[in-house]
Amino acid sequence: MRVNERIRVSPIRLIGANGEQVGIIPTREALDRARESGLDLVEVAPNSRPPVCRIMDFGKYKYELSKKDKLAKKKQHSFQLKEMRYRPKIDEHDFVFKTKHVKEFLEEGSKVRVFMMFRGREMAHVEFGKVIIDRIITELAPIASVDMAPKLEGNTMSMVLTPKPELLRKIAASKTGAKKKEAKPPNSAVKQEADEAVVETKTEE
Repeated sequence: MRVNERIRVSPIRLIGANGEQVGIIPTREALDRARESGLDLVEVAPNSRPPVCRIMDFGKYKYELSKKDKLAKKKQHSFQLKEMRYRPKIDEHDFVFKTKHVKEFLEEGSKVRVFMMFRGREMAHVEFGKVIIDRIITELAPIASVDMAPKLEGNTMSMVLTPKPELLRKIAASKTGAKKKEAKPPNSAVKQEADEAVVETKTEE
Protein backbone atom coordinates (compact mmCIF):
# COMPACT_ATOMS: atom_id res chain seq x y z
CA MET A 1 0.00 0.00 0.00
CA ARG A 2 1.58 3.26 -1.16
CA VAL A 3 1.38 6.40 0.95
CA ASN A 4 2.19 10.09 0.26
CA GLU A 5 5.36 10.55 -1.86
CA ARG A 6 5.46 6.83 -2.69
CA ILE A 7 2.44 7.37 -4.94
CA ARG A 8 4.11 7.95 -8.32
CA VAL A 9 1.12 7.82 -10.67
CA SER A 10 -0.64 11.01 -11.69
CA PRO A 11 -3.45 11.93 -11.94
CA ILE A 12 -5.49 10.06 -9.33
CA ARG A 13 -9.11 9.86 -8.32
CA LEU A 14 -9.31 11.48 -4.87
CA ILE A 15 -11.65 10.73 -1.99
CA GLY A 16 -11.65 13.38 0.73
CA ALA A 17 -11.18 12.84 4.46
CA ASN A 18 -14.96 12.74 5.02
CA GLY A 19 -15.58 10.29 2.19
CA GLU A 20 -16.57 12.91 -0.37
CA GLN A 21 -15.69 12.37 -4.03
CA VAL A 22 -13.24 15.10 -5.02
CA GLY A 23 -12.65 13.83 -8.54
CA ILE A 24 -9.61 13.27 -10.76
CA ILE A 25 -6.77 15.64 -9.87
CA PRO A 26 -2.95 15.70 -10.08
CA THR A 27 -1.22 13.69 -7.35
CA ARG A 28 0.77 16.75 -6.21
CA GLU A 29 -2.43 18.67 -5.57
CA ALA A 30 -3.86 15.74 -3.63
CA LEU A 31 -0.70 15.59 -1.48
CA ASP A 32 -0.99 19.31 -0.74
CA ARG A 33 -4.61 18.85 0.34
CA ALA A 34 -3.64 15.97 2.63
CA ARG A 35 -0.84 18.00 4.27
CA GLU A 36 -3.12 20.98 4.79
CA SER A 37 -5.47 18.68 6.69
CA GLY A 38 -2.60 17.19 8.72
CA LEU A 39 -3.37 13.76 7.20
CA ASP A 40 -1.93 11.30 4.68
CA LEU A 41 -2.66 10.46 1.08
CA VAL A 42 -3.24 6.70 0.83
CA GLU A 43 -3.64 4.64 -2.34
CA VAL A 44 -6.67 2.42 -1.68
CA ALA A 45 -7.36 1.03 -5.17
CA PRO A 46 -4.06 0.84 -7.12
CA ASN A 47 -5.49 -1.26 -9.95
CA SER A 48 -8.16 1.26 -10.91
CA ARG A 49 -7.59 3.62 -13.80
CA PRO A 50 -6.81 6.16 -12.54
CA PRO A 51 -5.80 4.81 -9.09
CA VAL A 52 -8.07 5.75 -6.22
CA CYS A 53 -6.49 7.54 -3.26
CA ARG A 54 -7.99 8.77 -0.04
CA ILE A 55 -7.05 11.41 2.51
CA MET A 56 -6.89 9.79 5.94
CA ASP A 57 -4.90 9.25 9.14
CA PHE A 58 -2.73 6.35 7.94
CA GLY A 59 -1.51 5.46 11.45
CA LYS A 60 -5.09 5.13 12.68
CA TYR A 61 -6.03 3.19 9.54
CA LYS A 62 -3.22 0.65 10.14
CA TYR A 63 -4.29 0.29 13.76
CA GLU A 64 -7.89 -0.44 12.73
CA LEU A 65 -6.69 -3.01 10.17
CA SER A 66 -4.57 -4.67 12.85
CA LYS A 67 -7.57 -4.89 15.18
CA LYS A 68 -9.69 -6.46 12.43
CA ASP A 69 -6.94 -8.99 11.64
CA LYS A 70 -6.64 -9.99 15.31
CA LEU A 71 -10.42 -10.34 15.60
CA ALA A 72 -10.56 -12.45 12.44
CA LYS A 73 -7.77 -14.72 13.73
CA LYS A 74 -9.51 -14.99 17.09
CA LYS A 75 -12.74 -16.08 15.39
CA GLN A 76 -10.82 -18.43 13.14
CA HIS A 77 -9.24 -20.21 16.10
CA SER A 78 -12.29 -20.08 18.34
CA PHE A 79 -13.23 -23.55 17.08
CA GLN A 80 -10.66 -26.28 17.56
CA LEU A 81 -11.36 -29.49 15.68
CA LYS A 82 -10.96 -32.55 17.89
CA GLU A 83 -11.21 -36.14 16.68
CA MET A 84 -12.63 -39.38 18.03
CA ARG A 85 -12.55 -42.83 16.38
CA TYR A 86 -15.11 -45.60 16.80
CA ARG A 87 -15.52 -49.13 15.48
CA PRO A 88 -18.83 -50.74 14.40
CA LYS A 89 -18.32 -53.60 16.92
CA ILE A 90 -17.39 -51.29 19.80
CA ASP A 91 -18.37 -52.60 23.23
CA GLU A 92 -20.58 -50.60 25.58
CA HIS A 93 -17.77 -49.55 27.93
CA ASP A 94 -15.64 -48.13 25.11
CA PHE A 95 -18.66 -46.40 23.59
CA VAL A 96 -19.49 -44.67 26.88
CA PHE A 97 -15.84 -43.76 27.46
CA LYS A 98 -15.31 -42.27 23.98
CA THR A 99 -18.65 -40.45 23.89
CA LYS A 100 -17.90 -38.92 27.28
CA HIS A 101 -14.70 -37.43 25.82
CA VAL A 102 -16.59 -36.13 22.79
CA LYS A 103 -19.01 -34.42 25.17
CA GLU A 104 -16.11 -32.86 27.08
CA PHE A 105 -14.61 -31.52 23.84
CA LEU A 106 -17.94 -29.96 22.88
CA GLU A 107 -18.37 -28.43 26.34
CA GLU A 108 -14.95 -26.80 25.89
CA GLY A 109 -16.28 -25.14 22.73
CA SER A 110 -14.53 -27.41 20.22
CA LYS A 111 -15.93 -29.04 17.12
CA VAL A 112 -15.47 -32.80 16.96
CA ARG A 113 -14.93 -34.98 13.89
CA VAL A 114 -16.20 -38.48 14.60
CA PHE A 115 -14.73 -41.34 12.57
CA MET A 116 -16.30 -44.78 12.12
CA MET A 117 -13.54 -47.13 10.97
CA PHE A 118 -14.42 -50.28 8.99
CA ARG A 119 -12.08 -53.23 8.40
CA GLY A 120 -12.31 -56.09 5.94
CA ARG A 121 -15.74 -57.71 5.90
CA GLU A 122 -17.19 -54.91 8.02
CA MET A 123 -17.48 -52.93 4.78
CA ALA A 124 -20.30 -55.29 3.75
CA HIS A 125 -22.39 -54.06 6.69
CA VAL A 126 -21.73 -50.34 7.02
CA GLU A 127 -25.25 -50.00 8.45
CA PHE A 128 -23.90 -51.32 11.77
CA GLY A 129 -21.52 -48.37 11.91
CA LYS A 130 -24.35 -46.00 10.96
CA VAL A 131 -26.33 -47.25 13.97
CA ILE A 132 -23.43 -46.22 16.24
CA ILE A 133 -23.17 -42.84 14.51
CA ASP A 134 -26.91 -42.24 14.97
CA ARG A 135 -26.65 -43.15 18.64
CA ILE A 136 -23.83 -40.63 19.13
CA ILE A 137 -25.95 -37.91 17.49
CA THR A 138 -28.94 -38.78 19.70
CA GLU A 139 -26.99 -38.87 22.97
CA LEU A 140 -25.26 -35.56 22.30
CA ALA A 141 -28.30 -33.81 20.79
CA PRO A 142 -28.85 -31.59 23.89
CA ILE A 143 -25.48 -29.86 23.40
CA ALA A 144 -24.43 -30.53 19.79
CA SER A 145 -25.72 -30.31 16.26
CA VAL A 146 -24.44 -32.04 13.13
CA ASP A 147 -22.20 -29.61 11.25
CA MET A 148 -21.26 -32.15 8.56
CA ALA A 149 -23.60 -35.09 7.94
CA PRO A 150 -22.19 -38.64 8.12
CA LYS A 151 -20.38 -39.48 4.89
CA LEU A 152 -18.69 -42.70 3.77
CA GLU A 153 -15.31 -42.30 2.08
CA GLY A 154 -13.34 -45.47 1.44
CA ASN A 155 -13.39 -47.54 4.62
CA THR A 156 -14.23 -44.57 6.87
CA MET A 157 -17.51 -42.89 7.71
CA SER A 158 -17.15 -39.48 9.31
CA MET A 159 -19.22 -36.56 10.54
CA VAL A 160 -18.57 -33.28 12.37
CA LEU A 161 -20.41 -32.19 15.50
CA THR A 162 -20.47 -28.57 16.62
CA PRO A 163 -21.52 -27.07 19.97
CA LYS A 164 -25.01 -25.58 19.94
CA PRO A 165 -25.25 -21.75 20.18
CA GLU A 166 -26.71 -21.88 23.70
CA LEU A 167 -23.73 -23.96 24.85
CA LEU A 168 -21.28 -21.50 23.28
CA ARG A 169 -23.06 -18.61 25.03
CA LYS A 170 -22.77 -20.48 28.32
CA ILE A 171 -19.04 -21.06 27.74
CA ALA A 172 -18.50 -17.38 26.85
CA ALA A 173 -20.43 -16.26 29.96
CA SER A 174 -18.38 -18.52 32.23
CA LYS A 175 -15.13 -17.17 30.77
CA THR A 176 -16.32 -13.59 31.27
CA GLY A 177 -17.29 -14.39 34.86
CA ALA A 178 -13.91 -15.96 35.52
CA LYS A 179 -12.10 -12.87 34.22
CA LYS A 180 -14.19 -10.59 36.43
CA LYS A 181 -13.50 -12.81 39.41
CA GLU A 182 -9.74 -12.65 38.76
CA ALA A 183 -9.87 -8.86 38.45
CA LYS A 184 -11.71 -8.45 41.78
CA PRO A 185 -9.85 -9.45 44.97
CA PRO A 186 -11.68 -11.91 47.25
CA ASN A 187 -13.64 -10.38 50.15
CA SER A 188 -11.28 -12.04 52.62
CA ALA A 189 -8.32 -10.28 51.01
CA VAL A 190 -10.12 -6.92 51.10
CA LYS A 191 -11.03 -7.47 54.77
CA GLN A 192 -7.43 -8.43 55.58
CA GLU A 193 -6.12 -5.25 53.92
CA ALA A 194 -8.65 -3.18 55.90
CA ASP A 195 -7.67 -4.87 59.20
CA GLU A 196 -3.99 -4.24 58.52
CA ALA A 197 -4.73 -0.58 57.83
CA VAL A 198 -6.56 -0.27 61.18
CA VAL A 199 -3.66 -1.90 63.01
CA GLU A 200 -1.15 0.48 61.41
CA THR A 201 -3.32 3.47 62.36
CA LYS A 202 -3.52 2.36 66.03
CA THR A 203 0.22 1.78 66.13
CA GLU A 204 0.91 5.31 64.89
CA GLU A 205 -1.37 6.75 67.64
